[in-house]
Amino acid sequence: MYFIILLGIVSLFGDVTYEGARSVAGPYMATLGASASTVGLVAGIGEFAGYALRLASGYLVDRTKTYWLLTFVGYGLLLSIPLLAFAGHWQLAAVLIILERIGKAIRSPARDTMLSYAAKGVGRGWGFAVHEALDQIGAIVGPIVFSLVFLFHGGYREGFTLLWIPALLTLVVLTIARKKVPSPQKLEAPWKVGRQNIRDKLPRVFWLYSVFTLLSVAGFANFQLVSYHLKVQAIVPDAQIPIIYAIAMGVDALAALVIGKTYDRIGLVSLLAVPLLTLPIPFLVFSHSYSLVLIGMVLWGVVMGVQETVMRAAIADLTPIERRGFAYGMFNTAYGVGWFLGAALMGLLYELSVNYLILFVVVMELISIPLFFAVKRAA
Repeated sequence: MYFIILLGIVSLFGDVTYEGARSVAGPYMATLGASASTVGLVAGIGEFAGYALRLASGYLVDRTKTYWLLTFVGYGLLLSIPLLAFAGHWQLAAVLIILERIGKAIRSPARDTMLSYAAKGVGRGWGFAVHEALDQIGAIVGPIVFSLVFLFHGGYREGFTLLWIPALLTLVVLTIARKKVPSPQKLEAPWKVGRQNIRDKLPRVFWLYSVFTLLSVAGFANFQLVSYHLKVQAIVPDAQIPIIYAIAMGVDALAALVIGKTYDRIGLVSLLAVPLLTLPIPFLVFSHSYSLVLIGMVLWGVVMGVQETVMRAAIADLTPIERRGFAYGMFNTAYGVGWFLGAALMGLLYELSVNYLILFVVVMELISIPLFFAVKRAA
């Protein structure tokens, strides 16, 4: 648990850094002369790279077992965020933003694999839940940092400069974790006795699980689209939109702790919460009622908590230890593809009619439910 908490604190400081930047990246690039389409393209490229490249980094983890090297390289690229203070052109800002996402792709499979080893001893769900709760504290604090900077009449450059502090603290705590547990793979015994190596195939249940993940995530509305709806329909004042996001992140952290314990008690059945709770979200968040939007965002935060906790924890229980890094890389790729396709299609459908968007979500989640039961039977 000590090691899990250390990794959680690493993620906390990391989230303060990059979630703080993400909360103002669009407006900042606009001040540097970028158009709306450019901002959207940069965000899309960054997110796609942040997920798709995890397949390669996950494979590299299994091949080399260099968990710490890849984790340090990935978190090292976090330093591109405070360097945004020196970006005089949007092109340089775009490169730095994408570099941070590439860093996330490099570090995530290695970090999650180490976390899965440690979580074996305390319960997979609970271990990932504690990590996610600490992670989300950073996701709340990051945007607040910029809010305070603006409140005290500072600007974007002052805010990015301030982010040197959490960025460097991330590497300091990571160094402490490395000294405490130099060989994290020793925290968990191999899954099977006998010869097994990275050329062995992942089990069928893993691939079913990946398809379930892709479909259920594709039907999950991203906050960028939700916030766009809130603004253009004048449902919520502009100043309250970041507060609603912060509330959802807080719900995410609390839900992660509850669902983590639940997963350790009842196993994969807890994952049914993803499609079942996602179904009502578009009816609520794309309504014209302030109170319904708030209820919808609370559910949104709960689903995020499940996705970031037990969806990750289940990978460790469905795959052999020797293929864990590649499994996390493949899982994150499926997750990213689902997120990317869902976001693109929902944005297009929103322009046509909110009813089409809602229909798309319902279809995706209803299709994912039979796949979940196929996963349950195969596990």
